[in-house]
Amino acid sequence: MDLWVFGYGSLMWRPGFSYAERRIATVRGYHRALCVYSHVHRGTPEKPGLVLGLDRGGSCKGIAFRIPEADSAATVAYLRSREQVTLVYRELYLRARLDDGRGVEALSYAVDRKHLQYAGRLDRDELERLVLQGKGLSGANPDYVRNTYARLAELGIVDATLEWLAARLAASGGRKAPIG
Repeated sequence: MDLWVFGYGSLMWRPGFSYAERRIATVRGYHRALCVYSHVHRGTPEKPGLVLGLDRGGSCKGIAFRIPEADSAATVAYLRSREQVTLVYRELYLRARLDDGRGVEALSYAVDRKHLQYAGRLDRDELERLVLQGKGLSGANPDYVRNTYARLAELGIVDATLEWLAARLAASGGRKAPIG
């Protein structure tokens, strides 16, 4: 049986695996949020960045990828090595509604609210501060925000927080803008 994977952040613009089909999809019961302190990919423990997680409540529109059965095991292994570096995410299967009306069970990763890297809801100034300081193995945190926002905009998916943050980053050139 083919595997579906639901991506809501960097998987949308850098999946890192082959797929046979890509569809816009919506999951219910979770929303996209900058709620994970990044200690590896976009920050360090000393200077954490901030990345997206699926957090409880609401709904989230992202991309569902269909992976042929022959590639499923390798894809899951790849995703675990990418997403589970610090075990801040829970691996789960969510019901996703594809943009053509089909419903599928899709592998995804939701934030573990009990994990030390769970940031919860932060105010916008703190979001910006953390993103501006973050740099890790996968690069600078502002690039992650800009790339994710660009893919969402390209797909016609609205995320007010990422839109605001991308605009702030563009206005400041990626550096902290002076206050006042």
